[in-house]
Amino acid sequence: MPLTTTYRDNLKEAPILWLPVAVGLMVLYLPTFYDLANGLWTNDEQIHGPIILMLSLWLIYRKWPEMIRRSEGQPTVSSGWVVFVLAMLLYSIGRSQHILVFEIGSFILILCAVLLLTRGGVALKTLWFPLFFLLFMIPLPGPVVSTLTMPMKMAVSYVAEHVLFWADYPIARNGVILQIGQYQLLVADACAGLQTLLTLEALGLFYLNLVQHSSVFRNVTLAILIIPISFVANVIRVIALTLITYHYGDAAGQGFMHGFAGMVLFLSALILILSVDSCLQYFSRSRMTDSAIAV
Repeated sequence: MPLTTTYRDNLKEAPILWLPVAVGLMVLYLPTFYDLANGLWTNDEQIHGPIILMLSLWLIYRKWPEMIRRSEGQPTVSSGWVVFVLAMLLYSIGRSQHILVFEIGSFILILCAVLLLTRGGVALKTLWFPLFFLLFMIPLPGPVVSTLTMPMKMAVSYVAEHVLFWADYPIARNGVILQIGQYQLLVADACAGLQTLLTLEALGLFYLNLVQHSSVFRNVTLAILIIPISFVANVIRVIALTLITYHYGDAAGQGFMHGFAGMVLFLSALILILSVDSCLQYFSRSRMTDSAIAV
């Protein structure tokens, strides 16, 4: 489909038109992201933060031409000023009181406000997924994380213990502490916590957005199955760390191999997601074939 003259002109003028907006966002949020890069994002539990940010910005860049084309000539939304004022209020409170939920949340709201005030509701609708994806960057309140993480760690520890016991390893468990041979391992929040689950859920949703399946059944089923997939991936990570410690010592388990186990977590999750998606593709085709035969 050839580009219209107006659309081509808009693409040429876009860098100049959006420069003041980009400068304003950088003035407001570069200090925020600098603090995160030197603080919260250095923790194992929040290391996914910069990844979510980069992927979201890439998705926005990827959808930007489509947004410009679809929003051409569409009316702007004056209620975007309400969203803008709310975003600035949250930013002021979050920045001054060090409330990251407000400070990072205001970044998403201010992006929504800018789109509504400049390109209208169609632009916001076009870029809804990258903006939604940014929600995974917001750290959850500590009490919520603590309440939900402990049952998850217990479950992962229980399954890891029984799998290794079935494989004839000398292992025992006390709560979330695994005893294998002469070594004791504490299943930490970063290994099997809520943040890990949310990171893997984000990975799965990112995959769904890239592949753009037309089957609603396939999309919804895979999105739901990402939760047990992330649980299995966590179990694989804990088992890998336990075996590394047992065979190569505590120094190996807590050194480079500990970070390598994190890579194993995401690789195993990605492999499981692709495998489940392939199975769903087979069932979807079978359903379509059965429907065609019935007709």
